[in-house]
Amino acid sequence: QVQFVESGGGLVQPGGSLRLSCTAAESSLSGLSMYWYRQAAGKGLELVASIGRTGEFNTTTVAVKGRFTISRDNSANTVYLQMNDLRPDDSAIYTCRSDRGDWGQGTQVIVSA
Repeated sequence: QVQFVESGGGLVQPGGSLRLSCTAAESSLSGLSMYWYRQAAGKGLELVASIGRTGEFNTTTVAVKGRFTISRDNSANTVYLQMNDLRPDDSAIYTCRSDRGDWGQGTQVIVSA
């Protein structure tokens, strides 16, 4: 089982940016495809972005395309989600997951004036 620690969430104004990090604690994530999910209050879980083991593919959902970018640094055991031009409806708890089903604890993003 791989443990992930997320960071980088917080309060930001509309139009602002945040970069979320998901770091594997005490293990390597280099052999894992990774995913970012989010869940807004009162809504279901939404897959936001995906990235292959070596970054050979990366995808984002339509709602964030052109604003969010997923990337990874296997030497740092970290996957990132760069979020630009944030909107109030991007407010949610963001969580990373591996293709083996291990989840992080989540980091909250609040987009508000």
